[in-house]
Amino acid sequence: MKFIAFFLSLLLLQTAGAHAQQQVVISGTVKSKVNGETVIGATVSVDGTYTTSTNEYGFYALRIPAGSHRFQVNFMSFSPYTAKISVFKDSTINISLEQSAQSLDEVVITANPGKQDLASPQMGAERVSMQTVKQVPVLLGERDALKVIQLLPGIKSAGDGGSGLFVRGGSADQNMILLDEATVYNASHLLGFFSTFNADAIKDLTVYKGGMPAQYGGRLSSVLDIKMNDGNNQDVNISGGVGLISAKLNVEGPIQEGKSSFLVSGRRTYADMFLKLSNDSSINNNTLYFYDLNAKLNFQLGNNDRLYLSGYLGQDRMGAGDLFNLDWGNKTGTLRWNHIFSSRLFSNTSLIYSNYDYKIGIKTGADEFEIFSNITDYQVKQEFQWFANNRNNVRFGLQSAYHRIRPGEVTAIGGSSFNDTRLQQRYSWDNALYASNTWKATDRLQLTYGVRLSAFGILGEGDFYQLDANGNVTDTLSYEKNEFVKTYLNVEPRLAVSYQLTPLSSVKASYVRNVQNLHMLSNSSTASPTDKWLASTNVIKPEIADQYALGYYRNLFGGRYELNVETYYKDLQHQIDYRDGANVFTSNNAVESELLFGKGRAYGLEWLLRKNSGKLTGWISYTLSKTERQINGINNDQWYNARQDRTHDVAVVAMYQLNKKWSFSANWVFYTGDAVTFPAGKYLIDGETAYYYTERNGYRMPDYHRLDLGATMQLRQKKRWSSELSFSLYNAYGRENAYVISFEDSADGNRTIANQISLFRFVPSISYNFKFN
Repeated sequence: MKFIAFFLSLLLLQTAGAHAQQQVVISGTVKSKVNGETVIGATVSVDGTYTTSTNEYGFYALRIPAGSHRFQVNFMSFSPYTAKISVFKDSTINISLEQSAQSLDEVVITANPGKQDLASPQMGAERVSMQTVKQVPVLLGERDALKVIQLLPGIKSAGDGGSGLFVRGGSADQNMILLDEATVYNASHLLGFFSTFNADAIKDLTVYKGGMPAQYGGRLSSVLDIKMNDGNNQDVNISGGVGLISAKLNVEGPIQEGKSSFLVSGRRTYADMFLKLSNDSSINNNTLYFYDLNAKLNFQLGNNDRLYLSGYLGQDRMGAGDLFNLDWGNKTGTLRWNHIFSSRLFSNTSLIYSNYDYKIGIKTGADEFEIFSNITDYQVKQEFQWFANNRNNVRFGLQSAYHRIRPGEVTAIGGSSFNDTRLQQRYSWDNALYASNTWKATDRLQLTYGVRLSAFGILGEGDFYQLDANGNVTDTLSYEKNEFVKTYLNVEPRLAVSYQLTPLSSVKASYVRNVQNLHMLSNSSTASPTDKWLASTNVIKPEIADQYALGYYRNLFGGRYELNVETYYKDLQHQIDYRDGANVFTSNNAVESELLFGKGRAYGLEWLLRKNSGKLTGWISYTLSKTERQINGINNDQWYNARQDRTHDVAVVAMYQLNKKWSFSANWVFYTGDAVTFPAGKYLIDGETAYYYTERNGYRMPDYHRLDLGATMQLRQKKRWSSELSFSLYNAYGRENAYVISFEDSADGNRTIANQISLFRFVPSISYNFKFN
């Protein structure tokens, strides 16, 4: 509470003198003239002295002296907008940017949405342009935003083909993934080989791996904030593509020209269709495909109001005849209202729905049963941005979400001998208040300070348990529907500071506390569709992370290159791991009895050298890191490697625009093998081999490395029609990287044989993409 009082008093002191100055406020929205999309992060400046950026809805506000000025707006791939303005009262200036001729020629490309902001206190954040996503070669030619951010420092992939993320030592569930503000609980298709995000439907992607702003909360490691395209309100635009395993189509256009628009984007794989061509019934009866659908409507209701309605539906289906099937998918919906109260006060109100579920069907002989699990969220958000003056930009609001979790239900079908089993449903009410201010203290010193107050209420109905030190249930407490079981109240301070050493370099530091109340239990080293989500209970406490970071940033050679170096230390509380021999995937309702709790730490050093413009663009990233846990009852109570611990992680990404017709790309990755638990010995029990395990995660998988190549050939480039062929070769030199290593006895029983399974070698692909408007 003292921190909140300090925040408010500091803010009042900083803004007190602003109203005495004889100034006016200009504000407005920056859009693309071509399609009416709002432009996020455009730089708005007056006389080169007063500068700001558009927010995530394209809105800006700037306080300037009354009189005549030179007004300019800049953003990548758009021609700079320059005008002389005369303002003597608060005014609205809306801007439509023209596509630059250089961008239309596609000869000079850009790897970053703009030069890094040396003055901004924000650190540990990366924006990825969709142009970059479409150029980086990936598995089977599927353009994949999550695969691209895995090539950035501090962000590690979950393995070959996997879409899971490990960010600065965090586990896969410690990343908040948002699509138009709705939570996506499983961002993968086909067991992680592809992500749920269709690049044709995405407008902006920003990942925060440190120094998260106060409006974000609920996860310890990172926030991936993805915003869908609004839809073209000028012309009908149709684009799509056909590849080896999938096809996609994107349609957008005006409902009322210049005032409202729609977007529909769909994608489906057809691997299952190839299976049906086989004459072998054991193959043609199998199922293997996914589909996803993005849709959005947006309406400009007046000069000060805008309404958005967006939704996502994605589903995966896998099956082996009538013996086994696995279905999983996400559904999200967001209704969002932007309102401009005044030239300095901007409001966003959102109603949000999110759902994730999976269903497994198994048939063994005469027995047949289904397993079902689900998590559903209903959420409301209200946020305000107050542009107090040119030195203070205040953001404050509230968030409230109701979570319903069905951890697992087993239902017998027909005359099955299995008994129906249902783990208890869990309910919770998740609330947060937050406020932050970005303060330009001097021309060189800027700070962002804020606080987030989170209150997580555990609700009945159901039974809750008390355990002894050995995990045995000592008491059971029953609660009625909507009765409060326990409320966890946490204060999460946020602080970031930047100091500009020269016009070309700066240093930054940040501290952030994050709290997480939703936890995922997994029996694999990467995210799986069948992982269980659990909420905090009277036994499972909220996970807490305190992260400290320090960085140095420099623009080189006129901004054509940039160098970022960041180091971090993360202190973790209430970390969760399994007891030795635990099995949480049982009918036992007291899941907590299979878990142990302790602390963790993660620290590392990240380097990023990026070339931003020219025919050759790309980056080199390197991460040196360590991630450990210490939990009594595991590894003799000593520190041990977390599963996601990797010492070295390297990525080299290059994109080359040869001419208007041809562009090429390549990426090479290397990382230390994951920490794993292998047997240290074996013994015989009744003639059967049993393995003996000692140190938790004390061994390593073999080191991983891979080269991917890509090329794009422009077939036709007309004013209203364009088409291209994209080629890629995944794992170009055929490295057999280990996916799984298992152990078995040799034929004579005297030796133990390690068997390695690898997934991909030399995976070529070709796809045809087109665009019509």
